[in-house]
Amino acid sequence: MALSKIDPRGPRFGATITSVLMLVVIYFAMEEATFSIAVLIVAIVTGLFAIGASLGTAKHPYSLIFKTLVRPLLPAPAALEDARPPKFAQLIGFIIASAGLIFGLLGQDFHVGLIVAAIAIFLAAFLNSAFNYCVGCQIWLALARSGVIKA
Repeated sequence: MALSKIDPRGPRFGATITSVLMLVVIYFAMEEATFSIAVLIVAIVTGLFAIGASLGTAKHPYSLIFKTLVRPLLPAPAALEDARPPKFAQLIGFIIASAGLIFGLLGQDFHVGLIVAAIAIFLAAFLNSAFNYCVGCQIWLALARSGVIKA
């Protein structure tokens, strides 16, 4: 079976959107009046991570936006990259977002848990967006090198 390859700029585009959404979540989660909006955004982002983790980043809604609106404006990428590490990164994002969503569903008394999860997602997304450093991809590579997962 041939390895699936993706344009590396696609996940960076998605990470940019995710980092902005997490800043909005952090802002809204700090006030009781807007806490439910923060929980709703985290629920949506959790669903998006679930799509990326199960179907891969090529099928992710952000990727579809990137392919339709952004990529036609850019030159061809210098190289394509293996789709497995970004898919694994989506799984990690799903796990962290799910934890944040659980805290959010528990209510305002657990807002700190939601905020901590949003901060963790923001930091990882921002590193990918701004510096092309994918934390989840690095974890995947470490697990592959150690033989925990098959590369």
